[in-house]
Amino acid sequence: MSETINVTRSSLPPFEEYCAEIRSIWDSHWLTNMGEKHQRLEKALQEYLGVENVVLLTNGHLALENILEALDLHGEIITSPYTFASTTHAIVRCGCTPVFCDIDPETYTIDAGKIEALITEKTVAILPIHVYGNLCDVDEIDRIAKKHHLKVIYDAAHAFGVKKDGVSSACFGDASMFSFHATKVFNTVEGGALCFADFSLRQTVCDLKNFGIHGPEEVPFVGGNAKMNEFCAAMGLCNLKHLDRWLLERKAVVEQYRARLGGVPGIKLNRDQPGVESNYAYFPVIFDGYKYNRDEVFARLAEQGVIARKYFYPITNSFACYKDRPGFDPELTPVAKYMGDRVLTLPLYAGLGADDVDRICDIILG
Repeated sequence: MSETINVTRSSLPPFEEYCAEIRSIWDSHWLTNMGEKHQRLEKALQEYLGVENVVLLTNGHLALENILEALDLHGEIITSPYTFASTTHAIVRCGCTPVFCDIDPETYTIDAGKIEALITEKTVAILPIHVYGNLCDVDEIDRIAKKHHLKVIYDAAHAFGVKKDGVSSACFGDASMFSFHATKVFNTVEGGALCFADFSLRQTVCDLKNFGIHGPEEVPFVGGNAKMNEFCAAMGLCNLKHLDRWLLERKAVVEQYRARLGGVPGIKLNRDQPGVESNYAYFPVIFDGYKYNRDEVFARLAEQGVIARKYFYPITNSFACYKDRPGFDPELTPVAKYMGDRVLTLPLYAGLGADDVDRICDIILG
């Protein structure tokens, strides 16, 4: 059998480059607690993302929980179930109630036209999710939020480096959360970040991630621990240098998939959004009316050593851990349910060869 092709592969800098970057850690013995690497990466990301405030955290999930707490949100938060478990879990773990809005069938992001009907006197925020590198309708969401005096926090785990009309995805809403998990377009092995415009949030977020400590003898805030360590920050510093090249490699893979699979009856592909510069984070394919259904394609690929992913499946409002909770009913979000039952994300990463893409497409089309 040919070599296994995984759905993703973590991007890494040259080994020698990373070793050179971490060499100074052996001199300083400073391994964590916002050291030199941490500070440099925050500044580098501010420049790359075009945003004034970046706070690094140990992962994207804790970043999301921390911003919900920093904004002191208590009540209902309108979101989408077409997402990774983290989004819904963060809302619930912070004591808020998720209210699920269906998704747009073309972008797979929250359907902005259905948000206002879900707003009640208990609504405090909207938490939309950018999906697969597609951006939410940020302009309409902004209009709704201002009209109803709601906070907007974007789950931008899939949107690092994405731009709309030249504006970074980090610049929308009251805050954006990014994940730097190993499988993401940009990774720090494990990590995450919060981006926001209001500088006054910075101290609160930093308090939340570092036990509320202001000095050796001063702890005026009840916080937790969500600090990024120096080794992860060093990986980020190295990976950021190569990111633009990796994005071009990912784009080439996507274009090859589209050339091979586009126009095939029963196969629906993700489209580019007008004015949006994608990061080609994932390649979702919807199988509906094709000669094989999604699960059959998944099995055919697996038999040939190709690991695809049913992503997102199941959708979060059908999770067993939320069984019998009010509002957790996938039938209330039929588009999200439809997509979750039919979607398959194909292997996509920098360095995936053209021959491998052809191999994947041949199995699907065979």
